[in-house]
Amino acid sequence: MIVNKCALLLLFLVALSVSLFAAQHVAIHPQSALDLGDQQTIKEIVDMERLAKEASLHRDADFSQRTLAEDYVAITPLGQVTTKQDSVSARKSGQLRYDTINVSDMVVRIYGDTAVVTARADVKGHQLGEDFSGPYRYTRVWIRRAGHWQTVSYQATVTQ
Repeated sequence: MIVNKCALLLLFLVALSVSLFAAQHVAIHPQSALDLGDQQTIKEIVDMERLAKEASLHRDADFSQRTLAEDYVAITPLGQVTTKQDSVSARKSGQLRYDTINVSDMVVRIYGDTAVVTARADVKGHQLGEDFSGPYRYTRVWIRRAGHWQTVSYQATVTQ
């Protein structure tokens, strides 16, 4: 019973801390009792996800430069492999433009200094003039290095 109350309190605190993700679902798995450190880590990751969304919408290349690890690799919905430099360049050039990003069904899993995020994103945007709007599922892997969170991997898949 105490574990269930702690889990409910944690879910409430996480939901409260993500005001920009209002009306969106954030789940924490596994839903066993989490210590205060894990609760803080989850809050940090949810905040990093919010900042990543805002950076995408505003084509903030500096955010990518700061938060993508040097060995970052992404797999696009078309199966292309992209690097940190590819991502930063795409933001700087404006070739990748997001009009809207609505994130839902977010799940955060914590493994020490690693966090795995899975979510759904309904997006509207263009890349090199081509519309890529639609529903996606994505996985992003964050690691904590020298006290700072960095993305080491990202993969997106088109869904229906």
